[in-house]
Amino acid sequence: MPSVIPEALAAFVAALNRAAGLPEADAALVADSLVRADLWGHSSHGVMRAPWYLDRVRAGTMRPVTQPELVADAGAIAVLHGHDGVGQVIAKRAMDEAVARARKHGVGVVSVRESNHHGALGYFTRMAAEQSCIGMLVANGSPAMAPWGGRKKVVGNNPWSIAAPAGRHAPLMLDIANTAVARGKIFLARQKGLPIPGEWALDSEGRRTNDPVAALAGVLLPMAGHKGYAISAMMDVLAGGLSGSGMLTEVNGPYQAEKRSRSGHFVMALDVAAFGPRDAFERRMEAMIAELKATPRIEGVDDILYPGELEARNEERHRRDGLHLPAKTIEDLAAEAGRWNVPLPAWAA
Repeated sequence: MPSVIPEALAAFVAALNRAAGLPEADAALVADSLVRADLWGHSSHGVMRAPWYLDRVRAGTMRPVTQPELVADAGAIAVLHGHDGVGQVIAKRAMDEAVARARKHGVGVVSVRESNHHGALGYFTRMAAEQSCIGMLVANGSPAMAPWGGRKKVVGNNPWSIAAPAGRHAPLMLDIANTAVARGKIFLARQKGLPIPGEWALDSEGRRTNDPVAALAGVLLPMAGHKGYAISAMMDVLAGGLSGSGMLTEVNGPYQAEKRSRSGHFVMALDVAAFGPRDAFERRMEAMIAELKATPRIEGVDDILYPGELEARNEERHRRDGLHLPAKTIEDLAAEAGRWNVPLPAWAA
């Protein structure tokens, strides 16, 4: 499969979004967020998801023109109603609000109501880190795992991300779901026709499975056993309960085109300068990274990476060498081009 220039891929996905009715800037934002996930090596949250979002616009469960409304404004705290708009547009508005409030108060917290899926959370927390803030974002998702000991999907994987500036290095960044693996990785395995590790999921009968199709019909296992389940439940409190959005089985996934998402978000920014000199903080982060990387390595490990370093390295490599997309992903994008009457680029023909 030939490599695809990231900028060309983003332009094509943006054209699909515009054809679906998204304003130009919003179309470009969604495309950039998806391509960035592919650049980072997280194809489970990359352009593979573009057809899901387009299906939601077509079904009317996601509004192409996003009009978020500030329904509470209490200084450092705000509540933003998404009105079923595009998740990436709402998440960016929320992070912009959080950073602006952190500049005034040291901390900014925005609770987001009735949003949609918005791709990789790290895309938005890095926005804060690039503005000398520590950013945090929590989202709740559709049921993916059972409560500990159960075998029915009730609890979402409810991902969360934290990013921090790191001086001369790319930002420190955590972006994880609370299941053993993000469900998107199982979708990606299905796209590629590959088996999955047996510790990822149970089938509908509660048995461990290597079949991605059976896994998607069953339940994902939590990370770290009961701890992952408990963390995910508490993240639902922050994202769903605090905002007044859906919780647990009230939330629907981006691939459920006919159902409103009802996803909520918890967005926070901390202005580093409010806690002490910014350059001193950055020196501490550089020293922290140096100590992490100086740790004696186990056999077979060439380098110890700090959180976020792998994504930064992948992005540099993929921007240089191009991206390689699964054939099924290209087929799905080509089908969307036909549906929305968008010219098909040569690499997708």
